[in-house]
Amino acid sequence: MVAVVESNANSNIVGQLNSGFNESNILNGNGTISRTNSGCGYVSSTSSAMTDEPCVSCTTFNILAPIYKRLDQKNQSVRESNFRAVWLSRNQKILNWLLHERSSIICLQEFWVGNEELVHMYQQSLGDAGYVTFQLARTNNRGDGLLTAVRKDCFTVLNCREVLFHDCGDRVAQLLHVQSALPFSQNRKGTAQQEFLIVNTHLLFPHDSCLSVVRLDQVYKILQYVEQYQRENKLNLMPILLCGDWNGSKSGHVYKFLRSQGFVSSYDIAHQYTDSYADAHRWVSHRNHRGNICGVDFIWLCNSIKSRKPLKKSWSEAVFGIIKCQLQKASLVEKDAFAFLKADNHGNFITYSAFCEALRQVNLIGLPYGLSSQETEDLWMQADINGNGVVGYEEFKRRIWNSECSEPREENCSERTGDCEQGLEEEAIGFNVKKAVLFPREAEKGRWPENYSLSDHAPLTVVFSPVRIQGSQRVTRL
Repeated sequence: MVAVVESNANSNIVGQLNSGFNESNILNGNGTISRTNSGCGYVSSTSSAMTDEPCVSCTTFNILAPIYKRLDQKNQSVRESNFRAVWLSRNQKILNWLLHERSSIICLQEFWVGNEELVHMYQQSLGDAGYVTFQLARTNNRGDGLLTAVRKDCFTVLNCREVLFHDCGDRVAQLLHVQSALPFSQNRKGTAQQEFLIVNTHLLFPHDSCLSVVRLDQVYKILQYVEQYQRENKLNLMPILLCGDWNGSKSGHVYKFLRSQGFVSSYDIAHQYTDSYADAHRWVSHRNHRGNICGVDFIWLCNSIKSRKPLKKSWSEAVFGIIKCQLQKASLVEKDAFAFLKADNHGNFITYSAFCEALRQVNLIGLPYGLSSQETEDLWMQADINGNGVVGYEEFKRRIWNSECSEPREENCSERTGDCEQGLEEEAIGFNVKKAVLFPREAEKGRWPENYSLSDHAPLTVVFSPVRIQGSQRVTRL
């Protein structure tokens, strides 16, 4: 499933990055440059901020592959890819915007890897501007994929890995392990070069509610691989940035799953937005093919300063949430849902066979994109709390009906066994969210301007500043 891509190195040192970011440079739909003041927010933290250290800027942008861009709503087969002058002009404007923004890290989705001319244009323009680029095509020759670009004067790319999901959406992800070119004033032991992980991905569009399981599994595979990579390389207390088009809102199962694993939405942190329903609609980043506007583009941050729930436990809770939603869509309340799951069983409990049959009826298993037999067994083991082979009503309420992903509580590592050596503390470098901006700026007000033509997505740029974090060394648990 995973392939290793060539590592890249550089020895240049960069000073303060993006010093002019307080007035973000942007392009209008017609390609002209205008300026706008950016808002700024900060992560509340007890850690000490590191002044006069270079910031890190990251842009994620779904650039809308020409093979998907519709030019005639009445004739959906007319795509931009058929008109070279049109897609060439639009992508040149996108490149101009990216080069003017000059973020330290660029994560692009729907990159048209199947067109050699476009690929060469991006590689040459970004290469001439000092970026090293990595591209990854979706499986089964879908035509588009991902491109991640890193400024060589800012970072050394220690490793780049490819994650192929091999699912019905042919989705993929890139994982980059980078090291700062400039040493930071880290701690009492002296200076150190900051390292962190970047993931670029594009999740499946939820054409059907039954695809919720596929989307959740895509994120599950990413986090599993991140944990595996951290263990293999003995990495501790390292920031993780998950970037891309998540094709889901703040009210979705994927959002809740990532929050339960200690990730925060950088844009929401910068603007002091909560996970509440009201704040979920304050901003948008996409107008989809159905004409709906929604917020789906995220740069997630995890500093690993909190202990995270076991990954499998969080995944199970999220799947139980999907099961509950499917049952509620069938107008089943709690008692009716329990009766549906236990089927014809006369006892007041659910058997494994009845559980499987119920999942089949709500289209969560038995389809190419449903739960696997192993995943179904894992869910059952989580539901059967006392291990007696059946799930009673109280177990059903606790595990299935009322189970939901929640933020992990902080734990003292020395209070747990098997995870770490007691009392072993480490100081490392994490990130604070300094600023986050969407373009066009109307998107920050929950509106989509008709004259915006770069893409059907708004690029999101986040500026991070280094911060000291303290926590116990640990081995992340599955």
